[in-house]
Amino acid sequence: MEKTRPLWANPLQFVFACISYAVGLGNVWRFPYLCQMYGGGSFLVPYIIMLIVEGMPLLYLELAVGQRMRQGSIGAWRTISPYLSGVGIASVVVSFFLSMYYNVINAWAFWYLFHSFQDPLPWSVCPLNGNHTGYDEECEKASSTQYFWYRKTLNISPSLQENGGVQWEPALCLLLAWLVVYLCILRGTESTGKMEQLANPKAWVNAATQIFFSLGLGFGSLIAFASYNEPSNNCQKHAIIVSLINSFTSIFASIVTFSIYGFKATFNYENCLKKVTLLLTNTFDLEDGFLTASNLEQVKGYLASAYPSKYSEVFPHIKNCSLESELDTAVQGTGLAFIVYTEAIKNMEVSQLWSVLYFFMLLMLGIGSMLGNTAAILTPLTDSKIISSHLPKEAISGLVCLVNCAIGMVFTMEAGNYWFDIFNDYAATLSLLLIVLVETIAVCYVYGLRRFESDLKAMTGRAVSWYWKVMWAGVSPLLIVSLFVFYLSDYILTGTLKYQAWDASQGQLVTKDYPAYALAVIGLLVASSTMCIPLVALGTFVLHHLKTGDAAPVA
Repeated sequence: MEKTRPLWANPLQFVFACISYAVGLGNVWRFPYLCQMYGGGSFLVPYIIMLIVEGMPLLYLELAVGQRMRQGSIGAWRTISPYLSGVGIASVVVSFFLSMYYNVINAWAFWYLFHSFQDPLPWSVCPLNGNHTGYDEECEKASSTQYFWYRKTLNISPSLQENGGVQWEPALCLLLAWLVVYLCILRGTESTGKMEQLANPKAWVNAATQIFFSLGLGFGSLIAFASYNEPSNNCQKHAIIVSLINSFTSIFASIVTFSIYGFKATFNYENCLKKVTLLLTNTFDLEDGFLTASNLEQVKGYLASAYPSKYSEVFPHIKNCSLESELDTAVQGTGLAFIVYTEAIKNMEVSQLWSVLYFFMLLMLGIGSMLGNTAAILTPLTDSKIISSHLPKEAISGLVCLVNCAIGMVFTMEAGNYWFDIFNDYAATLSLLLIVLVETIAVCYVYGLRRFESDLKAMTGRAVSWYWKVMWAGVSPLLIVSLFVFYLSDYILTGTLKYQAWDASQGQLVTKDYPAYALAVIGLLVASSTMCIPLVALGTFVLHHLKTGDAAPVA
């Protein structure tokens, strides 16, 4: 198999593939949010520590396993022990879940990219109502960017129970997104602040989690990529390079994000002041230019005491303008990518140009990650002699993309965004922690750390330093167990799981309880991948004893 297995054209191509996979949308919309939530620059302290004790060692471990075993995730772990085949299957299941919903983000990015060529940008102004006598009521209560996202893009239903139909425009964009992924797959491997927050345990947990998921550990993608390397490839160096570039990208994205936050906050604050000033000036016949930001609160107090009845009439329309509260607003995920960023872009000069560049960047990040996700599914399938003997790689790839696209249509329904959040929040978290924990234990204590060290030295000609061995054998597994216990206890203590639903009458999100069937789906998402590990091990054990029993001589 090693002679016929395709190889990367050069090591640099492999590094770029790993970077393209690791650097994804989480760098843009998750890391900046965590920085803002946990003290700004001080969050870098736990982040860098977790990168050293968790990120780099586990990334090196997965690359080394793939390069040594020269197979996808299922074959690699079966080679280590037949009882560990379930680890590879669990990785494929999680990658399949991820692929089902992740490409919907690329579909939304295509949708926004196509609308970026309009002047003015369609999310920059509210549309007129049916009578053309004013602006749409839902848009006025929310904002033009929120309206375009929730109503024009998602056409979102008021709750998870009201599924609605498939929206044909997002559905076509999803088809386009999967077509792009399929065409890329066909080219194969030859192408492709506050220091007290340091005492907050959640800051450390989130730093570890961000490192863990940002590098894409446990999905099987890194093992698949490394399986196409030359055995002599220096995967240790490449693990360090990919980790550092991924972290640098996150920090750079935060700098850009905070500048956008500042621009948006200042613009909203000044716009709020203008509206309040205009309202009070017209209501109380004040002199133009009399009200300023410095004397606004003082004048409001005077008007409230001097004209109580008149002031009480306009009071519900007076917003509390605060630059600090605008800056403290923390948003992550699709809300940051498709609402906050677009609100900043619409107020920039040559907004169409910035919009095109921004959504093109999102597409590059999203498609790069999607190629890694699909590689984690396709490599074990194409490695299988049973499947590859009946179907060519192009057909296997096409079937995987077609099945994912068909199931992904669920996320283009009116309630699709709620299902997207369910998959995004619960399809991978606990599963990946368990997968990587078993991977680490398997290498160190089943295959044997000394044996693995000897294999790496034979392959690369370099001895494994004490640092990697200490991390693999002790520190990293203990850290993963701690994360697993934290998330499990957090789910238990949270009680009834809730979600954010869009209320069109209020123009804002409201909190609702998940219905019973949604909770059942969440349970199945977690169990369907994690249970692969013990069930396959048990099945292997039973089959082994049945075979040995049949072969035993009759007394």
